[in-house]
Amino acid sequence: MTPTISRLALAAFALSAFLISVQPASAAAACGSGNFDAWLADLKTDAATKGISQQVIATALAGVTLDPNVINRDRSQKVFSQTFEEFSGRMVPPRLERGSNRMKQYGSVLSRIEQAYGVPGEVLVAIWGLETDYGVNTGKFATIRSLATLAYDCRRSEQFRAELLDALRIVQRGDLAPADMKGAWAGELGQTQFMPSSWMKYAVDFDGNGKRDLLHNVPDVLASTANYLAGYGWQKGKDWQPGSPNFDVLKQWNKSEVYSKTVAYFATQLARAP
Repeated sequence: MTPTISRLALAAFALSAFLISVQPASAAAACGSGNFDAWLADLKTDAATKGISQQVIATALAGVTLDPNVINRDRSQKVFSQTFEEFSGRMVPPRLERGSNRMKQYGSVLSRIEQAYGVPGEVLVAIWGLETDYGVNTGKFATIRSLATLAYDCRRSEQFRAELLDALRIVQRGDLAPADMKGAWAGELGQTQFMPSSWMKYAVDFDGNGKRDLLHNVPDVLASTANYLAGYGWQKGKDWQPGSPNFDVLKQWNKSEVYSKTVAYFATQLARAP
């Protein structure tokens, strides 16, 4: 005799089947689910629906794997605790002479950038020096892999998923090839360390060669940095010391008061250099 299935059990079975049907990939594609390949497949589908070509998706995401080193770095970040005196004393003196030389080397470029965006060369060179030692230390992490790892991790998944999609847009626009996209562990790129979203919004082709290249092209690097600051309200011809509106703009570059004060101090030292 066939056992009778209660209406309650039947209803539960039907509900279960319905949930499975409407959430086909939720478990497999969720951040931190233990199935990175399924999550990446879902990301590829999402990228295609957002207008990124299959060629870019295939090229940029081929063979991408989770990077445990990036996860470890993200979770072991320490609170910035140095004083302004400590940080500026460590960072500025070793870079001051080279910064002064860069001011002379790129004087005409910096002058044209200030005319276009209103940001003095001293400020740009100070940021350039503090971020990557004038392009020497831009980072060696594979950007696409880093961003995919952080997007898969559940701490800030949506933020880094958006950054990863913008990294693919950088490739699609022709600015960089995926293999050239190496930078800091959290996805910052270029000689002044732009996140992909900032690259897409503020990067400029200042030398007119058809590409926005913030890794190799110094005029593009400096002009894009100026464009970023101008985008946040930099006031041409005004001071950049703490308490000024332009200092508030510097804090949009880096939220740390100590870092922003160090940029302002460094820029002032460069302005006074012979």
